[in-house]
Amino acid sequence: MQLFLLSGLSGSGKSVALKALEDSGFYCVDNLPAELLISLIEHLLPAGYSDIAVSIDVRSANSVQRLPELMLQLRQKNLAVHLLYLDARNDTLVKRYSETRRLHPLNEQLAKGQQRLTLPECVQLERELLAEIGDIGHHIDTTELNANALRAWIKQFIKVDRARLTLLFESFGFKHGTPLDADLVFDARCLPNPFYLPLLRPLSGLDAEVGKFLDEMPVVQDMLGDIRTFVERWLPCFVADNRSYLTVAIGCTGGQHRSVYIAEHLARYFEQQQQVLVRHREL
Repeated sequence: MQLFLLSGLSGSGKSVALKALEDSGFYCVDNLPAELLISLIEHLLPAGYSDIAVSIDVRSANSVQRLPELMLQLRQKNLAVHLLYLDARNDTLVKRYSETRRLHPLNEQLAKGQQRLTLPECVQLERELLAEIGDIGHHIDTTELNANALRAWIKQFIKVDRARLTLLFESFGFKHGTPLDADLVFDARCLPNPFYLPLLRPLSGLDAEVGKFLDEMPVVQDMLGDIRTFVERWLPCFVADNRSYLTVAIGCTGGQHRSVYIAEHLARYFEQQQQVLVRHREL
């Protein structure tokens, strides 16, 4: 059996993620109280279910904080348990809730006790309640993602071999914010920018013309070599720490040319020795 636990901030896209898992053949359960997780698995195991996805978040009230303890109990039963944690910036979550005019789950719970919080206060409180869970799961920052991109990333996530560390290279644009899911961040904004060449501006770092331009820049190759050396130097420490994922984020101004080029080159280099994924957030 493979068990995927889905958690994260309200409004971060958990419904989209759970539907993507269901479309991939998983038996899905939404909004399960955390204290029922062990009973659910014990019920489904004899029935022959092999791929299960369960969404547990603050709708479970205080019991959600038992999730790390419950994951440990399941792993002691030799079950493959993986936690996927969806996140987004506070201002983005507030905007999404304001647009739908839905009540935040914490406000619904607090309303029963005649206590109310503002929407930003609810988002911040939820972040604090889930902090420990976020530290042990694989992060996906959905701040700048549309639903189709999130579905693609989820399907990519479930295909990798989780017995090995996955090295994930992510390009992004600083003007859209630094990814919340990044473990290492490198800044490529000091490099020559193809954006200022009219023929290259509409292209991306995936195009041969942009690649040729950056290939010929010694300073670009110097930075590429330095990042490669840094990751190679410290990767064994992350492996020894039993990490499942290491996300290396490379940013430029818009996330279209330089960061994409570097992420692609690093991925091609490291895929000879590691399990590698590539994400281009702004593309």
